[in-house]
Amino acid sequence: MKKAVVLISGSGSNLQAFIDLIGADQLPIQIALVVSNNANAYGLQRAAMAGIQTKVIDHRAYNSRSEFDATLIEEIDAFEPEIVILAGFMRILTAEFVDHYQNRLLNIHPSLLPKYPGTNTHQRAIDSKDEWHGASIHFVVPEVDAGPVILQGRIKVNASDTPDSLQARIHKIEHQLYPLAVKWLAQGRLSTKNGLVLLDDETSTEQLQTFDL
Repeated sequence: MKKAVVLISGSGSNLQAFIDLIGADQLPIQIALVVSNNANAYGLQRAAMAGIQTKVIDHRAYNSRSEFDATLIEEIDAFEPEIVILAGFMRILTAEFVDHYQNRLLNIHPSLLPKYPGTNTHQRAIDSKDEWHGASIHFVVPEVDAGPVILQGRIKVNASDTPDSLQARIHKIEHQLYPLAVKWLAQGRLSTKNGLVLLDDETSTEQLQTFDL
């Protein structure tokens, strides 16, 4: 059972997926702490209802990103986690933070990376008339949304899709794939080599999955 810390800024729907699977003995991690930079994040209530300790660290109380990240590291390290999970944490992290948790820091991004790093991914996919849109789980590196990809899931973009409808369907992919990636990391099955993610020391053949949602 690996100890994890989860960082959130909003509703915490991926956090809830983790909580549900842990409760069903299907995800071999213990969430020791949930941290948010937003005191009003609903994910904090999800954590509290599951009996998980929470901490609010408001980035606006710090003079610099480095000061905020240093406090974040101090609070996280007090729990000695083996995995740190970014689950809708809407802060760009410093290289110092990322390097501190190298190879144990995961993020989920709502696009088929390397397409559309950053924000407004659903609108960008619609504006570009993309046939496919999806989500990517990746190891975090200092460059934003550029780390080695562990898993991706995709869906067909419908002519009637709006950013909200795409987001709702992408969330369903996230809630299946993110726990799977975390499970693999907790089981010691993931590694990286030459910028690629290896599953059981072999390049994963199931990196991209197609969903009918």
